[in-house]
Amino acid sequence: MTEHVITIENRGAIEVVSLNRPDRLNAMNEPLIQALLDYFTGLNQRTDVRVVILRAEGRAFCAGLDLTGWSRDEDAGPIHQGWRTQRLIAAVMQAMRKCPQPIIACAQGAACGGGFSLLLSSDVRYAAPDLRMNAAYIKIGLGGCDMGASYFLPRLVGSSVASEYLLTGRFMTADKAAACGLFSEIVPHEALLDKALALAGEMLLTAPMGLRLTKDALNLNIDAGSMEHAFALEDRQQVMLAQTADSHEARVAFFEKRDPRWANK
Repeated sequence: MTEHVITIENRGAIEVVSLNRPDRLNAMNEPLIQALLDYFTGLNQRTDVRVVILRAEGRAFCAGLDLTGWSRDEDAGPIHQGWRTQRLIAAVMQAMRKCPQPIIACAQGAACGGGFSLLLSSDVRYAAPDLRMNAAYIKIGLGGCDMGASYFLPRLVGSSVASEYLLTGRFMTADKAAACGLFSEIVPHEALLDKALALAGEMLLTAPMGLRLTKDALNLNIDAGSMEHAFALEDRQQVMLAQTADSHEARVAFFEKRDPRWANK
């Protein structure tokens, strides 16, 4: 890559990943998408990183697709070319959901199309007051359901609100997003990172395996076939986690009135 399309700052068990194309409003070109895919896919094997914060440089989170930023195969037809681009971007959102680390997103300015989906794919979201998001696809002659929006949005805000925005492509403001529970809180732009770091710090107080499996259960049980399926998964996780060394350490620490010393064992 000829440009640092993302930056990664390590803060111990927390990594801060920043979209870094502010001059292009962090629009998605091929190097940016490939870098995000490589990063989030690689997290599956990294126990040293326990929480990820996703943010963006500049005045916008992500303005959507950069139509000029993709390589072309002159021997490929338009369907094949479009399919390659479509699947590469979609793989990023899927990797975000599959990685075991919670992802805290901080967003400001515009978050359009794929940028909106990056936020929907995160676990916790904080918004600056100027955040405006939309599923822009329907505005350019495509369907309003793209990049996981038709999967994530109804589950996060309900079918009525999701339909309102996916069928029109209208912008959702930070106030509306907070009111319908899509975002946890509206925070001044300059305080977004500190807010996310504070929440990440709270997450680090938990046992490493317990944190990873909590995200896993949340993802699986949102699609559970029944209440019984959800309880069965929770029961298995809890019995398994109760046998770990960290669970024993937590009980000892409780009675000794001190913080646990996690060993991830």
